[in-house]
Amino acid sequence: MESSTPASDTPLRDSLRFADTDTLLRDDVRKLGALVGEMLADQTSPAFFDNVETLRREAIARRERGLPVDALTARLQQVSTTDAEALARAFATYFRAINLAERVHRIRRRRDYQRAGGGAQPGSLASTCAQLQGDGVTLTDLEHLLPVLRIEPVLTAHPTESVRRALLDKEHDIVRRLVADIDRTRTPDERDGDVARIRQALTTAWQTAEASPLRPTVADETAHVGFYLGEVLYRVLPALHREFASAIEETWGKAVEPGEFLRFATWVGGDMDGNPNVGAETLRATLASQRRRVLTLYRRDLRTLDKVLTQTLDRAEVSPELRERISACKALLPDAAPTLSARYDDMPYRQLLHLVDARLAATMEEAPGAYAGADEFIADLDLIDASLRAGRGEHAGSEALWRVRVRARSFGFHLAALDLRQDSAVHEAALASPTSEVAVSTLAVFAAMHEARARYGTRAFGPYIISMTRSAADVLAVLTLARLAGCVEEGCIPIDVAPLFETIDDLRAAPEVMRALFADPVYRRHLETRGNRQMVMLGYSDSAKDGGMLSSRWNLQRTQRVLTELANETGVRIVFFHGRGGTVSRGGGNSVRAVIAAPRGSVEGAMRLTEQGEVIHRKYGIRALALRNLEQLTGAVLQASLRPRSPDGREDAWRMMITALADNARAHYRALVHEDHGFVEYFRAATPIDVIERLQFGSRPSRRRDGGIDQLRAIPWVFAWSQNRSQLTGWYGVGIALERGIAEYGLEAMATMARDWPFFAATLGDLEVALATADMDIFECYSRLAGSAGAGYFARIRDEYARACGALLRLRGKDALLADDYRLRLAIRLRNPYVDPISLLQVDLLRRWRAGDREDDALFIALKETVNGIAAGIQHTG
Repeated sequence: MESSTPASDTPLRDSLRFADTDTLLRDDVRKLGALVGEMLADQTSPAFFDNVETLRREAIARRERGLPVDALTARLQQVSTTDAEALARAFATYFRAINLAERVHRIRRRRDYQRAGGGAQPGSLASTCAQLQGDGVTLTDLEHLLPVLRIEPVLTAHPTESVRRALLDKEHDIVRRLVADIDRTRTPDERDGDVARIRQALTTAWQTAEASPLRPTVADETAHVGFYLGEVLYRVLPALHREFASAIEETWGKAVEPGEFLRFATWVGGDMDGNPNVGAETLRATLASQRRRVLTLYRRDLRTLDKVLTQTLDRAEVSPELRERISACKALLPDAAPTLSARYDDMPYRQLLHLVDARLAATMEEAPGAYAGADEFIADLDLIDASLRAGRGEHAGSEALWRVRVRARSFGFHLAALDLRQDSAVHEAALASPTSEVAVSTLAVFAAMHEARARYGTRAFGPYIISMTRSAADVLAVLTLARLAGCVEEGCIPIDVAPLFETIDDLRAAPEVMRALFADPVYRRHLETRGNRQMVMLGYSDSAKDGGMLSSRWNLQRTQRVLTELANETGVRIVFFHGRGGTVSRGGGNSVRAVIAAPRGSVEGAMRLTEQGEVIHRKYGIRALALRNLEQLTGAVLQASLRPRSPDGREDAWRMMITALADNARAHYRALVHEDHGFVEYFRAATPIDVIERLQFGSRPSRRRDGGIDQLRAIPWVFAWSQNRSQLTGWYGVGIALERGIAEYGLEAMATMARDWPFFAATLGDLEVALATADMDIFECYSRLAGSAGAGYFARIRDEYARACGALLRLRGKDALLADDYRLRLAIRLRNPYVDPISLLQVDLLRRWRAGDREDDALFIALKETVNGIAAGIQHTG
């Protein structure tokens, strides 16, 4: 059984113990660890492997006995530059093996739960529907929601994460081998074969660089995101629909089709904000690439259907409409008709599938006979389905056909809607100087959008997002530019414009900006043409960089509540788009808990949120886990929409309290980050930001424009503080705020708010994760890189960390962080002995590299490997 965590000044100091339910996880970790060890000994040398093992054992001993880092640091300072690179890669390889073992174990736990017969798994759609029925939700209530239910993950490029497709394929190969023996049912010979394939994948991965030495292009990023859309999400979508439909029928006793509740979008190729590599041409290229990909997927599905729908005219009834459709397609495709095999003359479904495939091929080439849009393709599939059902073919291919129909309705001919984003300052500059280069390129984007809507359809585009929105004029500027560029249809601008509120001040001003916008007659007429639906994007990353995590979270919550009230007042439906990142300080954390904690009435069946970088890989890298994440998100949206929590008379007092807490936290955070004149120099010394800025991770620069911390993008900012293990951006300022809150309002009042208010409970839950993954001992080693100033800053930061841990534990009534989350404690404990040596190695390499004026390429290559290794170990970048 799991061990209890002893109380100590280090909140996460415990020995590694697996629960009884995790014995197979332990076995997989050991097996993969042994195979990694064998591979390292083979690819490097037994001596090198012995050194890795020595470091690992010493790191474990330090953690379990609470020893100082000095001995480990001294050993790592003796590592040569050449060995340093290999050492970082070796430990990163262990991390990736642990990550895969844990992901496979999540699949195992789901299977175990389903086999146990003890009811629906918590978080499943079956469980959610049963809970909703128990809370009084009727089938009629659900049926009223389904037409407006829209869940839309938005996949974005990530400037600190880009794993080669070849390595993703090797990870999938290892997962397949682990899943094959997930219940330990393989024969000895089969297991030997599995081990050989895993060893091959590990070895070839070791001999393959994690990323290209060249900075990725937008086309590379499109292909990277396309992998998840096409190879994972496209495949799991029907399974999610089936789970939802089954849950409805089991709960309410009636078969109901859920509809098109899940769609996807992307920023890759359309995010122009601070990225000179994105514009009209990338917009065109991205849409063309996505169309090719999705049509290729449909054609692959048709080949499968061709093997299933082999009915002949003498044995099966076929509708007259289907026969007429075959004749019409032959006339439409005179070159394709002669290619039909004579053997297909009595196989009508195969004939039509062949012709449908030919029309898809023509669509890819924009040749005669092409489909005008996805609706025509879907109509052909529906015609086949109707004929099958009429001819007693419900169990003779309808299921396989249904999967294609579900995919076609969600993915269309565009795969994922392309969002566009640009800084409001660019629009202002374009209008101020209509003949400037900025104006020309901006107008070209709107012209390309107009052209692409005609070619790819209205669903090919998501909203046009305005970064740094500060006034109603920023939104109206987009309509003006669109009209100047000729992006007009029937006298209307066919664009959903989404203001993005990013800083604390902008979030606070958002209600007045939107009120002024809704009062503008020009914009109100525009909204009427868009169904009186307004999307508002909320920036988690920049608001946290501006004012700290607690101030960010509260102002985001308050803005949603006030805007929801404005929506009710004005008759405009506001849909919130959550710009979340991977870490706690960028809006990461438990998405399900966040949805449930949203202000009443702010969800209403719609959830749009960004998914970035390693979050995409973690959530959607494996099909079974992608399915689980999507069903949990869907369930949370159903709960928040159909049964939001009841009003609580204590909330007015809680809002007053949290406002004071957030203001205190913001003041303390800004005093360090924005107002201390020496902090920028300390930041650049105590983090590997100078390495991060040189890495070739993404097509977008790390800064919007030259300047200090204000101009540094939130992702590299958070990435740098994650690398030095402080996780400062996720908790700094919260400690003093909680202490003052306890002193002013009393421990009981604060603890009650932490227990009974979902918003505050969710915020503290994410805070706890940030604190638990931080390591002040390791961070102190980084602080020493800042010289004499480092000691003062470290003491200041360490004291705030201690305040945050102490106050949180008092509110929770616990003596250790994550005391109630064995699984996360286990995950952290599994990785720490591997990530600690890389962190300490990075500190030493930074010292050497900077002493040589950052000109030693070999040291930089080794540093790059430490950055990759630490990111793999802590499982996030920014």
